[in-house]
Amino acid sequence: MFLAFLKERGRLIMDLSSLLTCLDAVMAQADVAAETASAAAETLSDAAVTAKALIKAGGLIGAGICMGFGAIGPGIGEGFAAGKACEAIGRAPENAALLTRTMLIGQAVSESTGIYSLVVALIIFLTVR
Repeated sequence: MFLAFLKERGRLIMDLSSLLTCLDAVMAQADVAAETASAAAETLSDAAVTAKALIKAGGLIGAGICMGFGAIGPGIGEGFAAGKACEAIGRAPENAALLTRTMLIGQAVSESTGIYSLVVALIIFLTVR
């Protein structure tokens, strides 16, 4: 589409053939947009929210929240334990082996709550499918 602009007395003027070409293109785009909108409306009317879909969505969101909150606690706890172990090793380097072993056992126990939340999230996820 070529718009021919003519400059006359400081104003921009479009010749008649370019104006008609522009209007024709706009009308064609409007027809395409109307057809697309009607097709989208038909698709949306067919895709009504059912109770089963709502339960599935709630279960999937619940599984995600379960895993999110279940991972926060062990992450904070393990970081805190590692930090305190590093402080203790700095004060008493001769006990580094004992402190490291104790820290790893504590972190494993702390991680078990994250694993429990993973199991619960998987049960929810696989039940609603």
